[in-house]
Amino acid sequence: MDAILPVPVDGFRFDNGSGSCCKPRNNLESGTTNRFTCFNESESQSNPSPTESKVCSDYLPVFKYINDMLMEEDLEGQSCMLEDSLALQAAERSFYEVLQDQTPPSDDQISGDLEDGSLGNFSSITSLHQPEVSEESTRRYRHRDDDEDDYLEGGRKSKLPAISTVDELAEKFEEVLLVCQKNDQGEATEKKTRQAKGSSNRSKQQKSDQPVDMRNLLMQCAQAVASFDQRRAAEKLKEIREHSSSHGDATQRLGYHFAEALEARITGTMTTPISATSSRTSMVDILKAYKGFVQACPTLIMCYFTANRTILELASKATTLHIIDFGILYGFQWPCLIQALSKRDIGPPLLRVTGIELPQSGFRPSERVEETGRRLKRFCDKFKVPFEYSFIAKNWENITLDDLVINSGETTVVNCILRLQYTPDETVSLNSPRDTALKLFRDINPDLFVFAEINGTYNSPFFLTRFREALFHCSSLFDMYETTLSEDDNCRTLVERELIIRDAMSVIACEGSERFARPETYKQWQVRILRAGFRPAKLNKQIVKDGKEIVKQRYHKDFVIDNDNNWMFQGWKGRLLYAVSCWKPAKKQ
Repeated sequence: MDAILPVPVDGFRFDNGSGSCCKPRNNLESGTTNRFTCFNESESQSNPSPTESKVCSDYLPVFKYINDMLMEEDLEGQSCMLEDSLALQAAERSFYEVLQDQTPPSDDQISGDLEDGSLGNFSSITSLHQPEVSEESTRRYRHRDDDEDDYLEGGRKSKLPAISTVDELAEKFEEVLLVCQKNDQGEATEKKTRQAKGSSNRSKQQKSDQPVDMRNLLMQCAQAVASFDQRRAAEKLKEIREHSSSHGDATQRLGYHFAEALEARITGTMTTPISATSSRTSMVDILKAYKGFVQACPTLIMCYFTANRTILELASKATTLHIIDFGILYGFQWPCLIQALSKRDIGPPLLRVTGIELPQSGFRPSERVEETGRRLKRFCDKFKVPFEYSFIAKNWENITLDDLVINSGETTVVNCILRLQYTPDETVSLNSPRDTALKLFRDINPDLFVFAEINGTYNSPFFLTRFREALFHCSSLFDMYETTLSEDDNCRTLVERELIIRDAMSVIACEGSERFARPETYKQWQVRILRAGFRPAKLNKQIVKDGKEIVKQRYHKDFVIDNDNNWMFQGWKGRLLYAVSCWKPAKKQ
């Protein structure tokens, strides 16, 4: 699916979906420091409050990189790279389902949601693999009889008891009687009606002002959804919306967005994993939100900090450093490392980067990942770091060792930061794409494998369990953003949309292949990585110490950095949210 571009573009030579750019090696004068830091050394060492702590873009190399991106003329019309990729991936899998099953299955045939990435093997494994099977999921897809009495309410179909029809007729009859009464009686009735309405409005306002247990309301609604009690679910959704808002406090925002996801599940309107997040996020908004986010929250910066410091330590004497980045996106991780490499005592190495991304829709599926290479090249030129770039735009389980160009004698690093959760697991396909990707990482035989992921417990095949765990996890994130980002700041809305809402919508509203977000706990990831043939590599204690110091000086006191058993953890108010670790092949080939 890679693009084939035979002509050079900005010094790149493209061939079968991969590109490269080589510059003569430039050595800097010896005597420069080899200390790695994302922050300016001359910055004040004071400890400002979290809301006042602003890291100037001149102090953070990645901000320079982002500012250069914002100057690009064609950026305004581009949408979020990850959203496009996930939407295409879901559309492809849904298309495969349609091809394999064009007629509705019978009750006896339906046993759960099943999807396999390989079209040819789908029919052969249908009878063998039954992920996410439950009695609830079977009732969900049960055919209704044509003579069943249904009603339509906001796109939903469900049964109503006969008493509701009687009540409606009674109300209509009373209205007719009121109209037929004498004028004086009508005026008196109208006065009483206005008084009743005013009292009702005041009662409703008092009700909305009263504190509610939003988590409990959401759980009650989820239980109704799980048991297919649509009437009760509709009642709970109405009650939740009375106490929620997309621009309120953390609890109100939690209620609003989880209610949206629950309704999407009820109505079945989640045809693609991105459809419920309204319009696509523009590239410019992504960049602006990222700048605001890293100033207020250390989570992403600390993942990059730990990874880059470890890579720099590994490549302290390397002549060629090859980074194979699974999930490179815009390349935000690498400006800090590029600047640090330029300051090596012996001069910078040749930096080779293989950027790997999911394909984009359209005739040039690798166009966006190519752009990332051009931006990194320009940044390397500024710091006189020789640079070579290759790219691959494929689903990760379809990449083979033959697609990669690995030279002997180079220091090789596989890097995967917060992206492996979007690779399907064995509940989607018997040949787990997630394990296939990890096996590829091992087959590369890297000197180092750097891994970071969300510590998530909401990947259960059972909806109610998954909902409850997602509720706890997202509550912490909404609270974190409320504490560190201004309520009126558009940055907060964008961050919540990109880092919470999109994944929460997938986890709550979707099943089968449409549920693209499948996080696991760090212990589950550890089992997978060990099984793939890696062994843990110890994190440098000084790196962990420096990370804790940065968070302590620059960020809110409720952010926590800790380490245990070769993992570095990040948390908020005691809840573990992110985990970072480094690995090496168990048996170096």
